[in-house]
Amino acid sequence: MTETHRRSGYVALLGRPNVGKSTLLNRWLGQALVITSHKPQTTRHAILGIKTSAQGQMLLIDTPGIHRRGEGALNRYLNRTARSVLHQADVILLVVEALRWTAEDDAVLQDLAGVKVPVVAAVNKIDRIPDRKLLLPFLERLSHRFAFHELVPVSAARGEQLEVLDSLVSRLLPLREPLYPEDQLSDRPERFFAAELLREQLTRRYAKELPYQLSVEIERFEEEPRRHVIHALIWVERPGQKAILIGKDGAALREAATQARLRMREFFGRPVHLEVWVKVHKSWSSDESALARLGYGER
Repeated sequence: MTETHRRSGYVALLGRPNVGKSTLLNRWLGQALVITSHKPQTTRHAILGIKTSAQGQMLLIDTPGIHRRGEGALNRYLNRTARSVLHQADVILLVVEALRWTAEDDAVLQDLAGVKVPVVAAVNKIDRIPDRKLLLPFLERLSHRFAFHELVPVSAARGEQLEVLDSLVSRLLPLREPLYPEDQLSDRPERFFAAELLREQLTRRYAKELPYQLSVEIERFEEEPRRHVIHALIWVERPGQKAILIGKDGAALREAATQARLRMREFFGRPVHLEVWVKVHKSWSSDESALARLGYGER
């Protein structure tokens, strides 16, 4: 393919919570750009991952799961963020879970009614199906729910069928030169990823206690000659949650911060000095002004 025939464009990954959108994006890029956990709604922002190849440039947008759980300000923000990418997508990738269909999947389909770009269904988690014969009836039923351009069974966890999906989506992108430098991985600043990497460790560590009642704010992010210096605030909604995070004699917080620092060092490719504090902001997830301060609603 010549330089004048390269294909580049935006691919929006949509779906209900916990179908594996972030895992799929990371596998597609070949790098852990987006944080993941087994808890739904781990993704809270639209995050761009840039995949550049000889064929062109695929701009993959991970989104929060569209859901019907709760009416708080954070829940509204998550749904609004996911739907906001529809207008900029050249291709929409609806990610669903193999052999499982819910009312929230139906809600996502309703949001796709009337879209003018190709919609591909990525049927994820096929590695969990004990008998692949069960997949065929599911794909048949799914094909009648919407006029999909194509349905592609995949396993984001194992990378199965990713080459097929990549080739299909690439062909659907418009003929256009790359929109970003070839060595760029995302349009988000390092400061953003520092907050996300710390939140990932906290979400995984406290999955049962408070995955949705915490957020991270980076107060200081400096690039010194030989290291990054990062000061982070963890916001929770109640004093009891603060006590859980800190643990006895601060041991729990130190351990979480150590794991986050190691992930940051790997991600940034240089040593990181990380300091962390925990503060209480009552019902921050229901406070529009607090959400704005924490970066929800920016872009």
